Amino acid sequence: MTPNDPRKPEDRGAPEDRDGAAHQLLKSLLGAWALAACSPEETAAVEEHLGECGACAEEALGLREAATLLHRPDTLDLDPGLRTRVLAGCLERRPPHIPVPGWAAPYDAETARLDALLQDMGDAEWEAPVRLRWFEGEDAASRRTTVAGVIAHLMSVDGLVAVALGLDDPLGDATSADGPSPAARTEAYWRVAHSPPARSVRAPWREQTHDLVRTVSFAANAVKEPPVPYGAFALPLPDAMLDRAFECWVHAEDIAEAVDYPYDPPAPRHLHRMIDLAARMLPGVLAARRQAGLASPARTRHLVTAGDPGRSLRLEIEGLGGGQWLIPLDSPGAVGSADHEVAHVALDGVEFCRLAAGHVTPREAAAGQVGDREAIRDVLCAAASLSRM
Repeated sequence: MTPNDPRKPEDRGAPEDRDGAAHQLLKSLLGAWALAACSPEETAAVEEHLGECGACAEEALGLREAATLLHRPDTLDLDPGLRTRVLAGCLERRPPHIPVPGWAAPYDAETARLDALLQDMGDAEWEAPVRLRWFEGEDAASRRTTVAGVIAHLMSVDGLVAVALGLDDPLGDATSADGPSPAARTEAYWRVAHSPPARSVRAPWREQTHDLVRTVSFAANAVKEPPVPYGAFALPLPDAMLDRAFECWVHAEDIAEAVDYPYDPPAPRHLHRMIDLAARMLPGVLAARRQAGLASPARTRHLVTAGDPGRSLRLEIEGLGGGQWLIPLDSPGAVGSADHEVAHVALDGVEFCRLAAGHVTPREAAAGQVGDREAIRDVLCAAASLSRM
């Protein structure tokens, strides 16, 4: 090296020294590179070095694998609450001229959630086997069908509300001679179908759900709400819409299980409305079971006068959407009373709904129980008897 060497002093070191310094610099960047925290220039330099240095390439691979364990990859599925939040934001800025009644909002939300699930299913998944489950008398019952068959079932029973509102009956001329019960209508639809239900059933079901929401929204304040017959009983229109929302959620879970897809419970405020409907129906179901010899006899010598307090069970539903209800035990016309409480049952909200759907038997229900065992058994069985095909 001569005194007249034009190179800068820092460039005059041995080549191996310069290469070692560069190696150490790039090696120190491997952790940032694995976390995608390098600048574009640093990333390019590191990746060029990895192609030339086997030791650094091996270390970089281990760091990148470790980085993937720091967080779970985000799902590509949309947040199930996104639709509700977007609609809420829109409605805050511009309220609808004709709003959806509060009692129809759960049906609107649950049919939209199910439709989003159906939209992404392939043809083969529509033929996936599904077992409909419910509770009859003292035993569990079931019926085997397919995903498409479940949608046909929902459309057939939603048709009860459609007919009550003056809309077209999806069964057309095939309305069952056995009466308007949900099971009879479903069997009638399956029986007259030209071929087993397939993907094509989604369009008429979807159109019917939109027609129902639109019709009840226009009619809510204009006409008297018609009762909806279910064969052996009838429900006021608001309760019938809640009932259909509940069934839609239950069968959406059946479908999701059949195609191995995660599915969340309804929004807490909607879940609370569904639980409240079930709690209000329990005294009547309990009385019907007692008349059929399936429940213990009333403990009072005379039936409680309608509107008077009587023996009661406290039903406590825990979790989001929960609350407390006093269920009269000896007469559907009696009023639940804390002063006459003889038993207390506590269940998780989703567990109670699965009991009411017939997906859990009274013996299987995870319930905290205190008090009169007969009363508790009768109420749990009555809850399961709310289910039907």
